[in-house]
Amino acid sequence: MARCEVCGNDYGMTFEVHAQGAVHVFDCFACAIHRMAPICEHCRVQIIGQGVEVEGHWYCGAHCARAEGRVGIVDKV
Repeated sequence: MARCEVCGNDYGMTFEVHAQGAVHVFDCFACAIHRMAPICEHCRVQIIGQGVEVEGHWYCGAHCARAEGRVGIVDKV
């Protein structure tokens, strides 16, 4: 069994996420989202969908990017 790095649960069905050369262990998607999801730099929500990255800054959508002064950003629908 392995221990979730977020909640500490020692669980027989943990899973690993390999990202940017690191290995993370979680017992559920909620813990994985909590640790891995970027946070919108405008409204502070965790981005679990597509999000918008502009010059290394993350936003949950075009509206928040524009609110931070980014121009020419449109949501893909």
